[in-house]
Amino acid sequence: MRVIAGTARSLRLETPAGMDTRPTTDRIKETLFNMIQFDIQGACFLDLFAGSGGVGIEALSRGAKEAVFIENAKEACDCIHANLKHTKLGDKALVCRQDAFVALTTLEYQKKFRLVFMDPPYHKELEQRVLEYFTTSSLVDEETTIIFEAALDTDLDFIEKLSYDIIKIKQYKTNMHVFVKRRKQDEISNLPR
Repeated sequence: MRVIAGTARSLRLETPAGMDTRPTTDRIKETLFNMIQFDIQGACFLDLFAGSGGVGIEALSRGAKEAVFIENAKEACDCIHANLKHTKLGDKALVCRQDAFVALTTLEYQKKFRLVFMDPPYHKELEQRVLEYFTTSSLVDEETTIIFEAALDTDLDFIEKLSYDIIKIKQYKTNMHVFVKRRKQDEISNLPR
């Protein structure tokens, strides 16, 4: 795994050993960043369930102002720190080794993210719980693009019920990236009851 573009281009990144994390492949990462390339410059980026930190580091390399990495596993956090040191991007990063929801609660009213990427374990409904949390969070607003990686067979019906709109879905061989935005408050209040 490597950094695809930007200031740290071509630098190799460490990944945690074992099957507990699924590093986003270079090809999928390149496709993802082609889709969000015009939103990255100067953005505050959240890499949630960050694994080795490859996605957040790619965002920093491509011009994000700051990236926050949230990861609970010690070995994965060690990888994030090593990768930030190797790419010399550590001064623009905050690494939180905590449960995702504890970390999000801690960050309330301190950060506002333009881009959120999350790659939670599949089939545990964590993306649904995070989106539910974000419905009343100060960390995101209607302009924030939230992207989550999920298995192809993930039921996405919960998204509309939580007052989000699907912007796009990009399918790969075994998984997909789902792009959503929180609905504007006036659109929510005008919905039929």
